[in-house]
Amino acid sequence: MNTQAAWIDDVRTITVILTDEEVCKLERERPQVHWKEKNDWFPAEAEDRLDHTSIRLNLLHPLPLGETLELEWGDHRWPVYPGNIVRTDWFDEHYTDSETPLGASYTTSSTLFAVWAPTARSVKLHFGETVLAMSRKSKGIWQLEMNGDWHGMPYEYEVEVNGKTNKTTDPYAKALLPNSSKSVVLDPSRTEPSAHHPRPELEKLQDAIIYELHVRDATSHEASGVNHKGKFAGLTESSAIDETGQSTGIAYIKELGCTHVQLLPVNDFARVDELSPEQSYNWGYDPLHFQVPEGSYSISPRDVTARVKECKEMVQSFHKHGIGVILDVVFNHVYDLESSSFEKLVPGYYFRYHDDGSRSNGTGVGNDFASERAMARRFILDTVDYWLRSYEVDGFRFDLMGVMDIDTMRQIQQLCARESIFLLGEGWNLPTALPDERKATSFNSSQLPGLRFFNDRFRDILKGSLFDTKDTGYVNGNGKFIEKLPSLVSGSALKEFGDPFVSETTQTINYVECHDNHTLWDRLLLTNPEQEESEKKKMHQLATGLTLLSQGVPFLHAGQEWFRSKGGDENSYLSGDEVNQLDWWRRMKEDQYVNFVKQLIGLRKKYPVFRLTTNGEIRKRLHILETPHPVFGYTLLGDGEDFAIYVNPDNHSYDIHLPSSGSWELVATNDFNRYNGQKVMKGEFTFIGPYELMVWKKPLWGRI
Repeated sequence: MNTQAAWIDDVRTITVILTDEEVCKLERERPQVHWKEKNDWFPAEAEDRLDHTSIRLNLLHPLPLGETLELEWGDHRWPVYPGNIVRTDWFDEHYTDSETPLGASYTTSSTLFAVWAPTARSVKLHFGETVLAMSRKSKGIWQLEMNGDWHGMPYEYEVEVNGKTNKTTDPYAKALLPNSSKSVVLDPSRTEPSAHHPRPELEKLQDAIIYELHVRDATSHEASGVNHKGKFAGLTESSAIDETGQSTGIAYIKELGCTHVQLLPVNDFARVDELSPEQSYNWGYDPLHFQVPEGSYSISPRDVTARVKECKEMVQSFHKHGIGVILDVVFNHVYDLESSSFEKLVPGYYFRYHDDGSRSNGTGVGNDFASERAMARRFILDTVDYWLRSYEVDGFRFDLMGVMDIDTMRQIQQLCARESIFLLGEGWNLPTALPDERKATSFNSSQLPGLRFFNDRFRDILKGSLFDTKDTGYVNGNGKFIEKLPSLVSGSALKEFGDPFVSETTQTINYVECHDNHTLWDRLLLTNPEQEESEKKKMHQLATGLTLLSQGVPFLHAGQEWFRSKGGDENSYLSGDEVNQLDWWRRMKEDQYVNFVKQLIGLRKKYPVFRLTTNGEIRKRLHILETPHPVFGYTLLGDGEDFAIYVNPDNHSYDIHLPSSGSWELVATNDFNRYNGQKVMKGEFTFIGPYELMVWKKPLWGRI
């Protein structure tokens, strides 16, 4: 706390820090606060000594905010600034505005600027070369209307608050100059894509199959076959074909069969020079502006409309191919608190603090965004709504969602319900200042029905603990944790096999690999160095296969189907294209394995029994089979056919007793040599080979 100022803690309370000498000198004097604009006085009623130098003064009357206040105590004078009061319920009750449009609201005849800064003494608009004072309205809103057509005009706010004057961009900006130097007025009609395609429709959200993709990684490789490598536009080039005739880019994703792409953050982020993006790299989890697309993904970053239009055209291109777009959004923190527009406009409000005044840091990056505060929550809701309306995206993945509060996530669900938008997030319980019972974690999934959570238990049981790179799981540890697989494949519906991860199967996102940490292939290189490459590939397929064949929604990391590697780099968020790009040469080399994943995706999409929607229905249709250890098997009873799925994480073959006699067809296996033999058998006895995953199907008429 600044010892040269007094701070308003509550509406009638201020705190000042004195030296020992000042304490002795002032103890018989009576302090009072002078409101200079009105020449009014607020005498202190009582004094509380917090420690030997910190004094809390209790006043008789409420103090005004955004005014020039001075504490007079004997011969001493201290400016009085809003402190902890901005984090009180009283502040939210008196300064929340849920109606006034914020940002630069454009029309061809005028632009209305509005910014929320209730503790500011003054706010000015820097508009081109002009500086204009804005008017304070109710609820802490400052406004100024400029007549004329101002599309493309740069602007900034100059804010005088807590004794400092800062320039800042607009947190509600819809366009920016390169490298986020200034906000820009945007005419949205000039950013409309050339073609429009409706959102792809799923009968139910449980039918989704998600493919996680980084815009730059998708096409930056030399063999991607696209012209605009690493750009939004690169993902609109649907005819991208390499010289072998195999598809790449968006055409490949369509052929693979996934229903959605989940794009790593596409909003404006730090650490990449938008005018020279080849010099640096970033995943996008360093957010700067939340309502503007990232300029380094644009063909023309100096054109303020280009990045917006190109991003919209990318979304429409995916829609054209029947693929939904889920945005990875980072509402849990900002890149740098001190330089963020939030902190410059309303210091201390938008971020979380502990009771002792220390900054909350559950995110591990130095700040936690206070989603539970009214205007912080409004910003999140406004941003979600903007991407829904203006970009027509199909879903949102919330980074470190467990840092956010339950009420905010409920309101996001309500906002998105009318469009059947897919919502998922990381429900980790991180040490933020928010109480555990208010966090949007997987432990609180029963309070958030319809919201989906990344199932880290699924990941760790199959390949080993994330936090021990030599640890093994079921597929790479000879059947380790086999007793936990019934809970995994049932989407937590079979609760007798262990504590459920979530309340309902519609809440689990099953995955074994994502952008974070080692790829599954690189992990297998660490945990199973003695295994032959062919064996590791089959282990890899066991994990990917169980991801696709389990109840819940499957999630694949781009390139997982062809054993994507990052050369052992566990945290490649800054590591550059050479490490992160999708290696399309490798995709060509592993075409047979890619086709196996396509086959499993096709199986899942064709038969509803692989994507059931209630725990009761799963308990009725999914049954665990008796198998020789360490083989795991289960059956799915469909309306027109039954399935038997077996997985063997061992290098030996085992005899298998199918669940019933009849005519069974082998519809999928990662032992490609088996297809050279008989695919249909009659009876109930067969075998499973080393590291094999196999799926048998029997039509109802084949039951005996």
